[in-house]
Amino acid sequence: MSFANRAVLVTGAASGIGLATTQHLAAHGAARLVLVDRDREKLAQAEVLCAAERLEGDVADPLLWERAQLGRLDHAVIAAGVAGVAPVTDSSFAEWRRVLSANLDGAFLALQAALRAIRDGGSIVCVASTASFKAEPGIAAYAASKAGLIQLARVAAKEHSARKVRVNVIAPGGTETPLWESPEFNARAAEIGRDQAFAEIAAHGTPPGRFAKPEEIAGQIAFLLSDAAATITGSVLVSDGGYLL
Repeated sequence: MSFANRAVLVTGAASGIGLATTQHLAAHGAARLVLVDRDREKLAQAEVLCAAERLEGDVADPLLWERAQLGRLDHAVIAAGVAGVAPVTDSSFAEWRRVLSANLDGAFLALQAALRAIRDGGSIVCVASTASFKAEPGIAAYAASKAGLIQLARVAAKEHSARKVRVNVIAPGGTETPLWESPEFNARAAEIGRDQAFAEIAAHGTPPGRFAKPEEIAGQIAFLLSDAAATITGSVLVSDGGYLL
């Protein structure tokens, strides 16, 4: 799949799935990338093989998008997000708002800006999660934000169908990204290695016994963006290694 001469916006571009997608698109011919992340240092260090405009800031800040110079876009990947773990009864409203702000408010603002800048016939992928579908203790804010993102994307797909703009969602299951890392995980990874530490977690609910690599999810995002997926819009690609079985 070639992205020659294409311009792409990627949020959450400095790490995890966002970074892997950025590098995949650049390696497959993208001419211009607009990279957005709040981590200035990691954003500056992100290595890509094409022209890249780097915009540091919080995706949930409307002022960020007011000053953004996106130019004409062919594609967009809405991948910025944060994790949050707390039972409903123990979660503060501030924590609820922290997660919803990044994962849903930020996605709304980024999607809105992308839709205004994208050419007719362009395509967008939003990164949700299997948490949108499966209830697990302690993930209420995260799950609600990702479920909301799915419906947001589906409505956008219908609103922009006359322009032949496609909007889809990918819902990964366990993926080897910084969202999983914690002091406990990092200590275990130092003891047995990062890959094995992820495998221990994956063994409890993923039939293949491993998590996805960010690069694997990036390839699937690229498919949804590409002309090979020209008949797919308003859909959710679940890429969870069988977690929902």
